[in-house]
Amino acid sequence: MASPAAGVVVIVGSGLIGRSWAMLFASGGFRVKLYDIEQQQVTNALENIRKEMTFLEQSGSLKGSLGAQDQLALISGCLNIQEAVEGALHIQECVPENLELKRKIFAQLDQIVDDQVVLSSSTSCLLPSQLFAGLAHVQQCLVAHPVNPPYYVPLVELVPHPETAPATVDRTHALMRKIGQSPVRVLKEMDGFVLNRLQYAVISEAWRLVEEGIVSPSDLDLVMSDGLGMRYAFIGPLETMHLNAEGMLSYCDRYSEGMKRVLKTFGPIPEFSGATVEKVNQAMCLKVPADPEPLAARRRWRDECLQRLAKLKRQMPSQ
Repeated sequence: MASPAAGVVVIVGSGLIGRSWAMLFASGGFRVKLYDIEQQQVTNALENIRKEMTFLEQSGSLKGSLGAQDQLALISGCLNIQEAVEGALHIQECVPENLELKRKIFAQLDQIVDDQVVLSSSTSCLLPSQLFAGLAHVQQCLVAHPVNPPYYVPLVELVPHPETAPATVDRTHALMRKIGQSPVRVLKEMDGFVLNRLQYAVISEAWRLVEEGIVSPSDLDLVMSDGLGMRYAFIGPLETMHLNAEGMLSYCDRYSEGMKRVLKTFGPIPEFSGATVEKVNQAMCLKVPADPEPLAARRRWRDECLQRLAKLKRQMPSQ
């Protein structure tokens, strides 16, 4: 089994994201304390992790050099926040997306942590300046936003508070790399960070194209899944530009006027309501009924696809 010298990481909140973080840190050989307020929640989370790790090992997708049993032995439950943070080098908050709840958690942690531990939030949309305002340990605070499901999608957005120490970001970046994630530095806070701003831009134009009768909802999804998405799974939009001409300067020289012409035709922000939402919902429900069972089955299929893609990306030389 891995030596406890790898360090202790605390996960605050044992929901889906908290469980995923626990598995990722254990895969890197870290001792993980999974904190929650109710014993049953912790018990359920540990059982869920055990089943998931066993499945991953059987399917050849378990991360890290340790076997499932050794990784499981590194994860323990905890109901006392004071005991949980003792000796921790990193605390990852994963409670529900509620500003007041998260602020309460960080205020509580602020009273009991030392001057070394990193305090990190998994929030997808709350700004560090909202979350960490007034904390004594604000220099040790940042957002580390994962992408769902984190075990198969390695990106983590690191977003500092204006007062976060550069060393806090550096340490967290190194830690994320150590557990096999792909951290990116968001250099200053911005609503939506980077991932959601890109995602919302795509969703917004997708909605307008359906709303204006340019394309059907199912064909719109096909444009992404069998078109742009295949390319973007390996290279981003900027490298795509670079490769689609004789370099970036050539691309901008050749295509900038056409891009600007098309961009001027983009419409206002959609309302995401009314007749269009009915139309899109109907198309989605034809493919996957909006009931718990078919939705869960489709998510399992999605996760299996992501699992295989992640495996392929690991095998491909990055050059």
